[in-house]
Amino acid sequence: MADHDAKHWYPTAAYLYVLHLDDLALAWEYLRRNPEYRRDWRERQRRPEAAPRWGLRLLEDPRLDARDAHPAWFPDHPELIQLYPDVDPMPDATVFDLWRIPGSKCLVHDGRRLLLTTRWPGCRLRLALAPGLEGGMAYVHAVRACARPCARYCALAAELDKLAVAADAAPFAVVRCRPSPAALLELHTLQALDATLAGASLREVAQGLFGPTAVTGGWHADGGLRSKVRRLVRRGRTLMHGGYRHLAQLDGHGEGRSTRSAKRP
Repeated sequence: MADHDAKHWYPTAAYLYVLHLDDLALAWEYLRRNPEYRRDWRERQRRPEAAPRWGLRLLEDPRLDARDAHPAWFPDHPELIQLYPDVDPMPDATVFDLWRIPGSKCLVHDGRRLLLTTRWPGCRLRLALAPGLEGGMAYVHAVRACARPCARYCALAAELDKLAVAADAAPFAVVRCRPSPAALLELHTLQALDATLAGASLREVAQGLFGPTAVTGGWHADGGLRSKVRRLVRRGRTLMHGGYRHLAQLDGHGEGRSTRSAKRP
């Protein structure tokens, strides 16, 4: 019997932040639970080359959840906004000013350039600053050439629209509607994964996710609740052992939550 008082997975309230994560943040949540990744982090001094194995430029601390971690994925996500100096600026060109970018900011150097993550209520944006870009310089937004340039441009334009709106008046708070089924699925998957990693049985997982009353009335050999919990655990392990790459679009096949043709485990 798992000791619920000693396990961080039992209170569902501890997972509510998951409801507001984007695909990159979710990818990190699954990766940081991987026991082999955690081992590579502990041995990072002896294994400095381990990061690319996980789709990262640098190993990130798995003790940090997606609210505090800033993993540098490799290759870059298509929606990453890249800023470069404008070598031939217009007279009225906008100049780069870090402090005019809205939100709470975090800068990370990935060994080649600065990665800026900025967050405000309801939104998170990621930007890459070219090494030659300095404050007061005119700049351009770069879009990688690809087989579907229109789709890539539309994704970047949507991110820039968020930045433009927030620059005028970043909200202090956001009122959200009820969580979507997809968001609830991620919450339950992560909670079920943590429970099994902590040694909980499927029945104990069900009690933590859906309550003892639901388990008493619906825990049968071939019942829907037992099958549901089994699927959640299997899905969590699949995402932890490589499936997170689809969320982060590291292999060119995963499309992410915002794309219609996404294939999610």
